[in-house]
Amino acid sequence: MLNSPSIRLGVNVDHVATVRNARGGDRPDVVRIALAAIAAGADGITAHLREDRRHIRDTDMARLKAEIAKPLNFEMAATAEMQRIALATKPHAVCLVPERREELTTEGGLDVVGQYNALAPFIAKLNDAGIRVSLFISADARQIEMATKLRAPAIEIHTGGWCDAVVDGHREKADLEWRRIVEGVALARSAGLEVHAGHGLDYDTAETIAALPEIAELNIGYFMIGEALLVGIAETVRTMRAAMDRGRAILKTRMA
Repeated sequence: MLNSPSIRLGVNVDHVATVRNARGGDRPDVVRIALAAIAAGADGITAHLREDRRHIRDTDMARLKAEIAKPLNFEMAATAEMQRIALATKPHAVCLVPERREELTTEGGLDVVGQYNALAPFIAKLNDAGIRVSLFISADARQIEMATKLRAPAIEIHTGGWCDAVVDGHREKADLEWRRIVEGVALARSAGLEVHAGHGLDYDTAETIAALPEIAELNIGYFMIGEALLVGIAETVRTMRAAMDRGRAILKTRMA
């Protein structure tokens, strides 16, 4: 069964913190940007508390949970420290992601097949606390099938490979990655998982992927914060929302 035509936009505020941390201090304020994004139409806020605290800080997570009225999606590695923080913060959702200190950004999906034994009790504890768990994985059938066995209600498909190929003009690779995404989200939805997507999305790719009926949520950060430096966060959110709505309009036409 297909999802409803509605689709949520989660705004990732990590790189607001990157700009702040370049000079130290408290400006720009992560929470102020999050509130402005919500006021402009964002459905939720995403923030990744990395183990090295390179951008988001513990105090950012606490303030976001306390001060925003929309859902908070806590991206984190599956470590004991992060689990303790999540259980104390009680965000609406946790998205488990792979993490390496030397990477500039998350380079791929979580290997839930190889890490099943460690992830199963980790996810169960979050589920028991009433925290909705999502797994950030590639559009790979084995990873998707294992996600269902791990009792995670949602997955987030890593779209970075597709988006990079689109931007670089590698049409053949982009087409291949797109087919993988289309097949992956269909498999995930048929297995009963809620399907999200993110990484590298811009206005054009967000519009394209929003036309997939299985996608319930897009989480977008780096591109939107860069655009916000030019036109402001409110205008960026409105423009992204319009792009996603155009994609959803294509879906509505197909379903009519």
